[in-house]
Amino acid sequence: MAAEVDGPLKRVLVPLLLPEKCYDQIFAQWDLLHVPCLKILLSKGLGLGIVAGSLLVKLPQVFKILGAKSAEGLSLQSVMLELVALTGTMVYSITNNFPFSSWGEALFLMIQTITIAFLVLHYRGQTVKGVAFLACYALVLLVLLSPLTPQAVVTLLQASNMPSVVVGRLLQAATNYRNGHTGQLSAITVFLLFGGSLARIFTSIQETGDPLMAGTFVVSSLCNGLIAAQVLFYWNAKAPHKKKKQ
Repeated sequence: MAAEVDGPLKRVLVPLLLPEKCYDQIFAQWDLLHVPCLKILLSKGLGLGIVAGSLLVKLPQVFKILGAKSAEGLSLQSVMLELVALTGTMVYSITNNFPFSSWGEALFLMIQTITIAFLVLHYRGQTVKGVAFLACYALVLLVLLSPLTPQAVVTLLQASNMPSVVVGRLLQAATNYRNGHTGQLSAITVFLLFGGSLARIFTSIQETGDPLMAGTFVVSSLCNGLIAAQVLFYWNAKAPHKKKKQ
């Protein structure tokens, strides 16, 4: 009976959450306090949870813009810089064959961020420019993921994530401060991004051992924390209603 249960359980956990040696350590030898294996299990679980959660992280932001038919309060420059950072993380991770659980959310966040960038342009009356942007981005992404792009360029793109994240978040923070409110910025999205970037510090160290990846998420957590603090500070502040022309 134990063997019958062991088979399906092992197929589910190995190698999705645990390497085979850790599965044997925990479930065959019942060494439930084996720290190295527990760290792997925690890291994989967190990573997959972040990837799954990323499917919904920015949807509240998208729906808020669509519902208001406005992107007031969102900095387009900040959105574009975040897109650069997400693209860098995704391309760098794919090129280095990192496990999907360590970077998968970058793919889904990238798709949602592109959508937000297009909506910002659309509600500014620049729909044609938005369509052109989507086409150009798709072309650039294909080139970056092709063998034509040297590894040094990919590494440089990942290294540029830190300044991109810092400048992008500071631009959004400056926009919030200047407006005295956070406009159509979604509080749910902001807090989910903050929590996700904090968890990614641990998973990056555990799964990739890459200091560049881990450092990027440390900086990202600090910057996301700044925006989260502004959301709390301006919680009751409302955007002024624009008077309609008679």
